[in-house]
Amino acid sequence: MGVRVWMLAFVMGCCVLQRLPQLPDAVWRHMALAAAVLCPAVPWLLTRWRAWRGYRLLAAGCMLASGGLLGLTWAAWQAQWRLEDRLAAGNVDEVSRVVMRVAGLPQRTERGWRFEADILEARPAGVPGHIQVSWQAPGLAYGAAALSEAALAARLPEPVPGQVWRAAMVLRPPAGTRNPFLFDYEGLMFARGVRALGSVRGTPVRLDDYPVETPLAVDIERLRQYLRGQMQRDLAQARYGPVMVALALGDQAGVDAQDWRIFNGSGITHLVSISGSHVTLLAGMAAWLAMRLWRRGRWRGRGLAERWPAQQVGALVALALAGAYCLLAGWGVPARRTFFMLAVTLGALLLRLPLSGAHVLGLAALAVVVLDPWAVLAAGFWLSFAAVMVLMACVAAPRDRRDRHDKGRGVVQQRWQQHWQQLWQRYWPAARGAAALQWAVTLALMPALALLFQQLPLLSPLANALAIPVVGVVVTPLVVLSAVCYLVPGLAGAASYGVLAAHAVFEAMMWPIQAMGRQSWALLNVAAPASGWLLLAFFGVWWALRPPGWPLRFAGWLLMLPALGGAHARLAQGEWRISAIDVGQGSAILVETASGATLFDTGVRYGPQADAGERIVWPYIRAQGWRQLEELVVSHADIDHAGGVLSVLGALPVRRSYASFDLQAFLRREARLGRGTLDPARQPGAFSLCAEGQGWQRDGVSFRFAHPPPPAGMAWWRGGNADSCVLKITGAYHTALLTGDIGAAQERQLLEKGEAAADWVAAAHHGSATSSDAAFVRASGARHVVAQMGAWNRYRHPHPAVAQRWREAGAMFWRSDQHGAVVAHSRADGLSVQAERQAARRYWQEPAAAAFDGHAPARAVPADPAR
Repeated sequence: MGVRVWMLAFVMGCCVLQRLPQLPDAVWRHMALAAAVLCPAVPWLLTRWRAWRGYRLLAAGCMLASGGLLGLTWAAWQAQWRLEDRLAAGNVDEVSRVVMRVAGLPQRTERGWRFEADILEARPAGVPGHIQVSWQAPGLAYGAAALSEAALAARLPEPVPGQVWRAAMVLRPPAGTRNPFLFDYEGLMFARGVRALGSVRGTPVRLDDYPVETPLAVDIERLRQYLRGQMQRDLAQARYGPVMVALALGDQAGVDAQDWRIFNGSGITHLVSISGSHVTLLAGMAAWLAMRLWRRGRWRGRGLAERWPAQQVGALVALALAGAYCLLAGWGVPARRTFFMLAVTLGALLLRLPLSGAHVLGLAALAVVVLDPWAVLAAGFWLSFAAVMVLMACVAAPRDRRDRHDKGRGVVQQRWQQHWQQLWQRYWPAARGAAALQWAVTLALMPALALLFQQLPLLSPLANALAIPVVGVVVTPLVVLSAVCYLVPGLAGAASYGVLAAHAVFEAMMWPIQAMGRQSWALLNVAAPASGWLLLAFFGVWWALRPPGWPLRFAGWLLMLPALGGAHARLAQGEWRISAIDVGQGSAILVETASGATLFDTGVRYGPQADAGERIVWPYIRAQGWRQLEELVVSHADIDHAGGVLSVLGALPVRRSYASFDLQAFLRREARLGRGTLDPARQPGAFSLCAEGQGWQRDGVSFRFAHPPPPAGMAWWRGGNADSCVLKITGAYHTALLTGDIGAAQERQLLEKGEAAADWVAAAHHGSATSSDAAFVRASGARHVVAQMGAWNRYRHPHPAVAQRWREAGAMFWRSDQHGAVVAHSRADGLSVQAERQAARRYWQEPAAAAFDGHAPARAVPADPAR
């Protein structure tokens, strides 16, 4: 018990460290290390009091403290070493000249390549040792169309792991959007050890193709790239070719976004990546084959099994194959977890050590976290270990019951050829047991899925019942065997047939899976659960998985309902909550009242198949618990405001829509340009051009357009900056003004009409120098001003003079590139404003003084009765 408690505490100590806003200093780390070493000695010193009732509790507490402090200290030292390898401030956004070695598997982008590299030399100094490089084809204008494979090959050579290049590049720290409940890009880069992003300038020079001193990890990446090229050549016309590559090599970059939607909707996402089930099945097959061959083999008249037990040989073969597959697949968190679990289990088998399932799971988690303290940041870490724990709990049946089943199965097995009903009696219990396990795993993981993704795949048990046997037993072994054949001279033809056969099986399996994943009800969208309901749900899972005979086991599943069906606390009449969502260089603002939500702008489009509406805006709305929008307002037709409109409309219904241009014509144009199509059933609700004087009321909050003036004649296609919709929101306590991209001239018009006054203002045109007129700023009297823009945007938004102008007027100036999402809540007791980078700060972010531009953010502003 003490060892298991210690291992669990070590993992949780690493978790605590990853949530700290700053690292403990060296003195604290040394003190924590000393306490971690001394804590286990306390029970030993008190051995004479073992009869004391509280002795066991004291011993468990000491082990818990020792493991937790040691885990936290270990993770802190690892983090400190990584933080010290940072990009020097003087090198940010400046050209550096580096000698780099390609270290990771290069990924194809629309106009070039992206790969990780190790820095061997740098001028000036202060460049991190590991960076991510973006190398685009020269001579392309900003926003140019994607290059074909042939066009890219003519412009750029494909980087190969191990190559050494001299290049000039512009370096920046990793920066991403920060929103509540959503993906943290900076955390991912830090966990991978990427401490800077570099963009190549000019033409790099290759210095060496394959140095002798190349690390083993780079050799493996070079092998992965070779195999990827061979498979891509043979699967060039295959529908699911990238999925075959992902199953063999763990490279998911080529999988189409539409396929991911199908996989997510059907709940089989874990099967199209390197999952624990794939590794375990392959290792089991290899062990079974090795044991059969070993038992049949003889050497000098004596059976091989007499010299060395076949079971131990099978264990070694399984472990070797699992390790090789995990390395070839990129050594991700699920692969590491499975490998270490197999290593512990097979090691205990070889050494004849009795280990329980809890010990195996704990040792595997300990090994993963020791090697990579940031593994706990990955959702796959928690989901994979949770799934294994559920399986262990479900198969822990009483021994006598298993013995009776095995004895009965033996009788059936002897007579199965006599009658088909005996086959049914033999396999039906196994199939029923597998279905019960799948349902148990699905139900048990629901609270975690609600917290991490706010989506529950309802068809997951049915889809997995079909996909797990096909992918795990047929497709994956065929793909892996074919990958091995590519490395054997003379077997390339057999490898080609192998991957094509695996693809044919997978494609046939996907016919019913596609039908499941495309159902509108396949995914249940839920709000991000509150902490209290989440704890209740986890307790319910624990209760439901108790052994047979536990009282009211089924009631445990009912305890999950509040976490899965609840939503965030709704607002009172007259209150509003405004979220300036961090979408990068774009704008998206969600306005919530007691019974409905309004979205003002939909974010930026990143490329033909990617936009902020799908990646950020819709997930944020979903996490807040809204299933439809009462109103959608698109201020104007620029791509940084209207880029996500198709994704938003495709994700949730909209009752009414407003824009300063013909929204229907805009959607038709987007479809013609290949940027997606909209289901006729998802068309926006009643559409109107936004015009001064239009408005509506909801929950004691007034919404009214203050700009632009009504159009003259049939001016349907305005949509420019000057014509942006300006929405004024007046609640019982405070007023907000959403300005789009209007300029100084339009702001003066608002001032003349008496529409400038507001407590909360979205800075026009992302804080551009052409907006935020001095007279408008003084007249608004705003307490809080938010400028939405991307980090290091090419427009240099916001202009320093604009930010200074608002501050001198007495406003707190928030900017999304430094503060992340900014959420304002209007209540009777004041206007509270909170930034995500402040509320959920992590130690790998930039220091607070730099991130907040030297201005401490205000927490709340009292209500102003005059407004």
